Amino acid sequence: MATFTTRCEVRWADLDPNSHARHTAYLDWATHNRMTAFATQGLSLARINEIGIGPMLFREEVDYLREVHADDQVSVSFEFTGASADWKHWRIRHRLLRRDGVPCAMVVVRGAWLDLRARKVVAPPPEFAQACERLPRAAGFEVLVSGRRPHAE
Repeated sequence: MATFTTRCEVRWADLDPNSHARHTAYLDWATHNRMTAFATQGLSLARINEIGIGPMLFREEVDYLREVHADDQVSVSFEFTGASADWKHWRIRHRLLRRDGVPCAMVVVRGAWLDLRARKVVAPPPEFAQACERLPRAAGFEVLVSGRRPHAE
């Protein structure tokens, strides 16, 4: 898969008192993109709950590049920038563009798969690893050392 992109309308609820997108709106848009990407590969919220293993984040980093205002639209892309060989840990980059094509933010998350019953990080079942294999990878994708938390970019 070359790219995976979702589009989000900028709603009134996404704005702050300065009349531009609030800082957490960018994270919400990235989360929506990430969960939609997983769902396209069979890892819907229903499936995650059925299996009992879900994505969790250790870190989120945002670079705010340009303002986004009401009634705009933001396109959000997804790409893995790294993962451990067993897909237990992973790193994802989201690039956010305004409707006019201007980059407005970059979000990098570092995460892993969480056993929802045991409440511990685990290697995902083959179904999850295969789903991750089908999602886009960045140029320079890095195999992360197992047992170490992956570094953010």
